[in-house]
Amino acid sequence: MFEIRIICGPTDTDPVVAALDRAFAAGTITVHPGRDGEGNRLYLWADHRPENRPAPQSWPTAEQAYANAPSILDEIGWTARTLAARECFTALGREFYLRKAALLDRIALLDEPDTPGETTETAVAAALYLLDIDQPGLICDPRAYVRQQYARTHTDDQ
Repeated sequence: MFEIRIICGPTDTDPVVAALDRAFAAGTITVHPGRDGEGNRLYLWADHRPENRPAPQSWPTAEQAYANAPSILDEIGWTARTLAARECFTALGREFYLRKAALLDRIALLDEPDTPGETTETAVAAALYLLDIDQPGLICDPRAYVRQQYARTHTDDQ
């Protein structure tokens, strides 16, 4: 798996995205306005497209994964209390990183339709951290992985 970052002009965005989809087994391609305001930044995780690709894995939607989740405010409170109760530089368990990644994913979902940006990048970074803890080298959309793991872990808890 590898990360691809592209800076291109606005008129090139659609053809570049289409070419990436054809050339690679790609996760979600995120498009952000360029820092200079004149172009677009494209980000994706991809792998070489195998000739005999297995059937795609089924991933829960955000609505399915977070259907019974506590409110975003409750999760922010849980995250803050968990961090406040620890000594500085104390190792935190997988549960913390899963809930943090799910929280950031949910916050990013609120912003994405109109203005994807830093909240999306932060959600992806938290998802990649969890993915690295669980299964380094796994090729998938990191945020979809968080949703899958959250649904598996928390469906019966709520």
